[in-house]
Amino acid sequence: MATTIFERAGGFSAVRKIVADFYDRLLDDVTLQKYFANIDMARLIDHQTQFVSSMMGGPGEVSNDSLRKAHERLNINKADFIKLAGILRDTLEDHGLPDEAVQHIYDAVMARETFIVSKK
Repeated sequence: MATTIFERAGGFSAVRKIVADFYDRLLDDVTLQKYFANIDMARLIDHQTQFVSSMMGGPGEVSNDSLRKAHERLNINKADFIKLAGILRDTLEDHGLPDEAVQHIYDAVMARETFIVSKK
């Protein structure tokens, strides 16, 4: 019996599909697409699959320090971070994750705001 959100979602393959869809949505957003110029999207999707998987109780871990280092040069502001988190929530819902799983992942992302937002 699957016990973690990660296992119930279907493991890495399913999480990768969710993350790829999430980035398609971000790239379609006129406000947020600027953060992904000149980014190796395949590599980013791999990293984010690990990050999201870890928030779902799966293997892997992303430290707060590595989050800060990866995002500090992007000058992400709070409004854009909140918008991104909302798009993630919508993506998770559209992929059929239960409400409590969506809320758990959303809360985990929001708890990391100080490590991702660098533009006040």
